[in-house]
Amino acid sequence: MFPATRLIYADSEHDPDMLYAAGMFVPDAFVFLEHRGKRTILLNDLEVDRGRKQAKVDEVLAVSDEIKSLKLKGSSDVGTWLPAFLKRKKIASVEVPQNFPLGLARKLEAGGIHLDSIEGLFWSARETKGAAEIRHLKQALQITAAGIARGVEVLSAASEGVRKQLFWGGSVLTSERLRAEIDSAVLRAGGQPANTIVAGGAQACDPHERGSGPLRGGELIILDVFPRDLRSGYYGDMTRTVVRGRATDAQRHLWETVRAGQRHVLKSMKPGGSGKSLHEEVREYFQVQGFPTEQHNGRWRGFFHGTGHGLGLELHESPRFGATVFKVGQVLTVEPGIYWPGVGGARIEDVVVVTAKGIKLLSDAPVVLEV
Repeated sequence: MFPATRLIYADSEHDPDMLYAAGMFVPDAFVFLEHRGKRTILLNDLEVDRGRKQAKVDEVLAVSDEIKSLKLKGSSDVGTWLPAFLKRKKIASVEVPQNFPLGLARKLEAGGIHLDSIEGLFWSARETKGAAEIRHLKQALQITAAGIARGVEVLSAASEGVRKQLFWGGSVLTSERLRAEIDSAVLRAGGQPANTIVAGGAQACDPHERGSGPLRGGELIILDVFPRDLRSGYYGDMTRTVVRGRATDAQRHLWETVRAGQRHVLKSMKPGGSGKSLHEEVREYFQVQGFPTEQHNGRWRGFFHGTGHGLGLELHESPRFGATVFKVGQVLTVEPGIYWPGVGGARIEDVVVVTAKGIKLLSDAPVVLEV
């Protein structure tokens, strides 16, 4: 008995389901079909020869050849030839991802093809990673670590001026300059940076604030780097929080509390364990240490985001840390954080794969407070 026929129409540069299915980068939308256990892609003449060399499918067809054989008088509109192509194969029903184009869906239905939209993961196998995917993720994390290392290197070489403003290379060191250095290191290592976070002082109290303006010594600075490996399409994601110079007792307590919370999660994760339970344990520990999660003066403070998320062909993909029961092969970030106006923000993030005995750390970068 064959599984249901599956259909995707998307480019594989931006659509992770298509990249997972086809195994090659194509910038324009194309057709993927899985029917009776056979995987087929249909490409335009520009891509078909490359597809026959690179695609990880059973069959690569040229759209132009199919249009000729269908006798459609040269129409290249996918909404015209795809329904005819499917009907010729006696396909009357297909499963599609939730982001399938609405206009094309209507043309297929008008042509007699029934569509079922799949809730959740289109490819359930994406929730767990095999050996090849783990290698891709480790490479992406090496790229990420190169960015983190460059950020720490520049901060370490910086000097303090008036009001502890940092100077490097003869001018003020801003979040923008440091981000450019981190992103350049990522590019040199083979990655594609996007929205790297370099946020210090009060800005670090907003978890997704990218950061702007001058950086200062004696403040907690969050460096969150999450590039895409240009070769495989897999993402890395790591965060470090540092102080240029000496940390205050309050900053050290906040940072060490975050580090202890992360260590607890890393030690406790195992197959069958509850992500929700671990998240609550960390939040309760932070409260005991003096950092309750609460609204104060109209804004949140404490630990008000998830403990982690899945990582792979998407930066945030299934499973959600707080909604999963851990299983072997899942790859997740572990990134507790505390954001406390008046002291600063701190987040420490690493990536693990769940194993039969617990977890294996995939990311590798020093975890230090003072640089």
